[in-house]
Amino acid sequence: MNEPLAERLRPKQLKDYLSQTHLVGEQGVLTQQLKQGVIASMVFWGPPGTGKTTLANIIANESERPFYTLSAINSGVKDIRDVIDKAKQSGGLFTTKNPILFIDEIHRFSKSQQDSLLQAVEKGWVTLIGATTENPSFEVIPALLSRCQVYILNSFSKDDLESLLKRAINEDGQLSKRQIKLKETEALIRLSGGDARKLLNIFELIITSYDENEKIIITNDIVSQKVQSNTVRYDKTGEQHFDIISAFIKSIRGSDPNAAVYWLARMIEGGEDVKFIARRLLILASEDIGNANPTALVIANNTFQAVSIIGYPESRIILSQCTTYLATSPKSNASYEAIGKAQQLVKETGDLSVPLSIRNAPTKLMKELGYGDNYQYAHKYENNFALHEFLPDEIKNTTLYKPGNNARENAQRDFLKQRWKDKYDY
Repeated sequence: MNEPLAERLRPKQLKDYLSQTHLVGEQGVLTQQLKQGVIASMVFWGPPGTGKTTLANIIANESERPFYTLSAINSGVKDIRDVIDKAKQSGGLFTTKNPILFIDEIHRFSKSQQDSLLQAVEKGWVTLIGATTENPSFEVIPALLSRCQVYILNSFSKDDLESLLKRAINEDGQLSKRQIKLKETEALIRLSGGDARKLLNIFELIITSYDENEKIIITNDIVSQKVQSNTVRYDKTGEQHFDIISAFIKSIRGSDPNAAVYWLARMIEGGEDVKFIARRLLILASEDIGNANPTALVIANNTFQAVSIIGYPESRIILSQCTTYLATSPKSNASYEAIGKAQQLVKETGDLSVPLSIRNAPTKLMKELGYGDNYQYAHKYENNFALHEFLPDEIKNTTLYKPGNNARENAQRDFLKQRWKDKYDY
C-alpha cells in the first residue's frame, strides 16, 4: 500500500520545515540549540497537524542522536523502562550525545508512567521530547514539566497551507506526474482548520477520486462535493475536537441546555477525555457565570473531582447534571472582564508603588519610614468599612470591576455604591 501523502511529504531537514518560524526560523530557539549542539528536554504543545512529530524527528536527525519513540496510547511503564535501558546503552557505548526519547500524546500518560521518566531525564540518560494537544500545565506532572522547556506550535497560516499544497503538487513523486491546477483554495484551507496533515489527507482524497490521466482543477465547489463526510463524525484528535467543544461552551453560555447536552453527547460518544470536558466546565463556571451564581464554580469543581474518580460510563450523568445547571444559571463575565482590564493596566503603567498606608511594617525601620501610617482598619469603623485609598495614586479612582446585570451582582453594585459613593463608576 502506498504511503499517505502527508507521510511522503514529511520534511527530513529543518530547512524544509514550514511554519513555526518562532522556533525554527533563523533566530528560532530550536535552530540555535541545534547550532550549539545542546538539546534540552522539551514538550511541544499545539493542535493536531502542526508538525510536532516531524520536528522531533528532524531534531534527532540533525543532531545525529539515537531516536526512540513511544505512543502514550499503547505504552506502559515496562515499555518506558525497556526503551530507557536501550537508550542508556546506546548513549554510553556509541555516542556522547544523549539519545532522544519522543513520546506522542504524553498527556495520556498516567502519573506513574510520567514518574518513570523522571530519573532518565534528570540523569541525562535521554533527552525527552513530548508532544501534546492539551495544556501541559494540567496534564504533565510538575516534577517532569520543571525539567522540560515548553514550546507552543501554532496552527498553520493560510500562506503556510497554500505553500504546502504547492509543494505537494510540485515535489511529490506521485502528484507531480499529474495535471493539477489550484484555482481556489479557500474550501481546502477552511476544512483543514490549520491542520497540515488534515489538509494533505483531504487533498489526496480529492486527487485520487479522479482518473490518473484526467486534468484536475481544484475549486471550492469541487472540494465541497468531494468531501461530504467532514462533519459527520467526531474526531477527538482533529478539527472536530475543537469545533464541538466550542459549540458545547457557546451553548452553555447562551443558556441552551438542550443544545449543550447534545454536544456533550457527541463528545462522550466520540470518546472524549472526561477530564477535558470537566475542566472546560470549570473554566466556564468562572468565566461566564462568576458572581452571578458563585455556586456554579463549586458545582463545576465537584464535578471535576467526581468524574476524575468515577470515569465512564457513569460520569456522563454527572457531566449532564453540571452542564444543565450551568446552562440554566444566570450569566456574567464581570470577573473575567475585570482581570483583563487589570492586567492591561499593569502592562501600561508598570510597577507602581504600593501606597505607604497599606504597606506591611514588620521591622522598626519600616515603621520609622512610615510604612502602615494612617491605615484605617475597616473593622474599627461602622459597617466594617472605612473610605480609604488602596490603589496607587497614579491610577486612583479607576473602576476595573463592574458587576453584571443580574440579581446577585445588582446587590453587589448597591453594596459598592453605598460605600464608595462617587469614587468608582458603578
